[in-house]
Amino acid sequence: MIICREIRVKGRVQGVNFRNHTKQEADRLGIKGTVRNCEDGTVLICAQGEEKYVDEFLKWCCKGPSSCTVVGLDVGETENRGYTDFRIIR
Repeated sequence: MIICREIRVKGRVQGVNFRNHTKQEADRLGIKGTVRNCEDGTVLICAQGEEKYVDEFLKWCCKGPSSCTVVGLDVGETENRGYTDFRIIR
């Protein structure tokens, strides 16, 4: 089943190449969606894909790459947006 989650990643996640690593992990898992920096210092991800892969992606988001420090996630359900790839929004 295809699901879509909105994920807000909190911590030291900007200026540490988090978005590029997120795209690499999303591409590896076949996740479609977007990732962008927010003005409040968080990173916002919309992840759409097979439930088991989105769950695995969420586990990765809890840690992120070694260059960052994730202190928390806010995760919510959102409607399927018909993404065809995963993009970094600059």
